[in-house]
Amino acid sequence: MRASDRAYAALRDDITEWRLLPGTVLAEVEQSARLGVSRTPLREALGRLTAEGLTTTAGGRGVVVTDVSLEDIDELFELRETLECRAAALAAERGDTAAFARLQKELLEAPGLITGNAPDRSAYYELAGRLDTAIDEAAGNTYLVQAMRALRVHLVRVRRLAADDMERLAAAAAEHAAIAEAIAARDPRLAEAATTLHLHRSLTHLKNTQTRHHRENHG
Repeated sequence: MRASDRAYAALRDDITEWRLLPGTVLAEVEQSARLGVSRTPLREALGRLTAEGLTTTAGGRGVVVTDVSLEDIDELFELRETLECRAAALAAERGDTAAFARLQKELLEAPGLITGNAPDRSAYYELAGRLDTAIDEAAGNTYLVQAMRALRVHLVRVRRLAADDMERLAAAAAEHAAIAEAIAARDPRLAEAATTLHLHRSLTHLKNTQTRHHRENHG
């Protein structure tokens, strides 16, 4: 892996996982030393992050990590609904029904991954990621998939804003199962409707969580 690619991947993960918080200044000397790369590949990495909207140039402060507002979340979900509903419909028309039936079965069993004292949420997120990948492949539209991959960089970051509420994760697993079921049934309209419902509930939960945190932090 090239030094610039390595620096980009490390910084992107730190931003999306909230190890680098909004407003953090990414000073070249400090980040070069931390990541073990020279300043030229670091600048390339910062340029890619800025192009994706994860960082921005803030005058004399240099490059800083961007914030995520409720307005940003609304805009992301507007685009997400357009792309994901279309992808689900295409997957229903073109996908391998047996593969999606297997995913449905796994998703129906997913609440077992997210209950108990120490839920292994990463296993659930990995399963949801496999559904995304299966839909991408089944949709068979390179441009649509590219647009969704660019969007998901931000969605991973936004997801971390929502509390890992076990009740919501279990509900999301059922919603994902319904999407997989509709695709397996080769029903594009039902696949779109199931995706719309999932995104609506995800957005509502996310915004409620953020509003509650804002009230707690600001009285």
